[in-house]
Amino acid sequence: MAAIDRFLPEWDVNEAHEIVVDAAPDEALAAALAAPAAPDVVRVVLRLRGMRTAGSVESLLLGIGFEALAWEADEVVFGASGKPWRPRGAISSFAAAPVGSVRMVANFLVEPLPDGRTRLSTETRVAAVDDVARRAFRRYWRLIGPFSAFIRRRWLAAVRRSLAAHT
Repeated sequence: MAAIDRFLPEWDVNEAHEIVVDAAPDEALAAALAAPAAPDVVRVVLRLRGMRTAGSVESLLLGIGFEALAWEADEVVFGASGKPWRPRGAISSFAAAPVGSVRMVANFLVEPLPDGRTRLSTETRVAAVDDVARRAFRRYWRLIGPFSAFIRRRWLAAVRRSLAAHT
């Protein structure tokens, strides 16, 4: 069972993306966490949201209030709760999840493949605490969801470039 399943086994919204890279699993996971938070046009998307654009994916997630929920050899899970549809998001700890908020998790998972390559995936899951939050989040996600997917695909592309440059 993936670590993400321990924290949010059921969700209202999820998205998942993956790539296969020519690297060992530990290298791929390290590259994912160290990938630039705002490669190329992602910088514009994050700035529009008022987020910092310097640093790594890991520092971005921790900097906006996510916490590391699991840190294993093959998977890292970050989580938080909040109201991301609000300008500042009211981000708090994953466990806190006040009424009217959602719980959010994002992971990076590596899986060694028989041919020596590694599958690197990232999944985002969001579960509302109540119906009010569910309705608010779904309205927000209709607008933001495509940008979220775009950012994650760009992160994976940056990982691929980084690993290719080191081989």
